[in-house]
Amino acid sequence: MSAEENLKKLNINLPKAPDPVGAYVASKIVGNLVFISGQLPLNFEGKLIKGKVGKELNLEQGQEAAKLCALNLLAQLKKISGSLDKVKGCVKITGYVNSIDSFVDQPKIINGASDLISKIFGDKGKHTRAAVSANSLPLGAAVEVEGIFEV
Repeated sequence: MSAEENLKKLNINLPKAPDPVGAYVASKIVGNLVFISGQLPLNFEGKLIKGKVGKELNLEQGQEAAKLCALNLLAQLKKISGSLDKVKGCVKITGYVNSIDSFVDQPKIINGASDLISKIFGDKGKHTRAAVSANSLPLGAAVEVEGIFEV
């Protein structure tokens, strides 16, 4: 199945690609690679999921925030490429988790994003990754995810 067909099969609607919140572009194509700036966990109502994982948010809430970041990442990818079916593969994602000092499950949080990308793209969704802790993220966001895709 194609990525667009998988979206329909999984009953996933992509949100409107969010506008950048600073002096940068949301995405940029260089050669056959699409670089997508860090996406925040904005839900479909435009509400930002804020807080520290391990304090205000638990593991499952952090994973849901990462999934929202991935949806916004894919919305940016579709906006710049025209269709997710043009994507040859996900190269890498980097996830940042706003977490307390003693929290050590950042990879489990970013699995929320990785799992969604893999469901939509299948084998083409397999990617390299970094999952790191951050003391603070823009606007108090719980998670931020950026990505590199091949088109």
